[in-house]
Amino acid sequence: MNRKILVFSILMAATPGLAADSSVYKWTDDNGVTHFGDRQPTGKKAEQLNVRSGTSRNTSSNRATPQERLSQLEEQQQASAERKKETALEEANRKQREANCKTAKANLKVISSNARIRVEENGEQRYLSPEEIDEQREKFEAFAEENCGPAQGGNAEK
Repeated sequence: MNRKILVFSILMAATPGLAADSSVYKWTDDNGVTHFGDRQPTGKKAEQLNVRSGTSRNTSSNRATPQERLSQLEEQQQASAERKKETALEEANRKQREANCKTAKANLKVISSNARIRVEENGEQRYLSPEEIDEQREKFEAFAEENCGPAQGGNAEK
């Protein structure tokens, strides 16, 4: 009797190990019906299921070829390089806007604080008329507004 219990215990202990070693395949037929089986179907893509962990892995018929993996990697690298290039361009544009904003603010400060502004034209110096000063102020304000707007994060000083 003890011998029967011992054999029965060994068989019960070995059964889960045997079941874990067997493969279960999952595939879908032409009608959209999902099937499960212990043998991989011929001519169909099947997914091998790991019964013990509940995860699955694709069989060799679904794996990408080395050429496909290389082409995917090249596409990813090209996309990454384009993003870096765009970021560098955006950074350069931002720095140029900052410099333009600073210059426009300085010009507005000068034109607002001086009653008389002297300019040089054709080798001769002359003073701007009040109308010309107002024209210049409007140009500097528009330039400051364009370069110091929301993308810059500041407002034009008057």
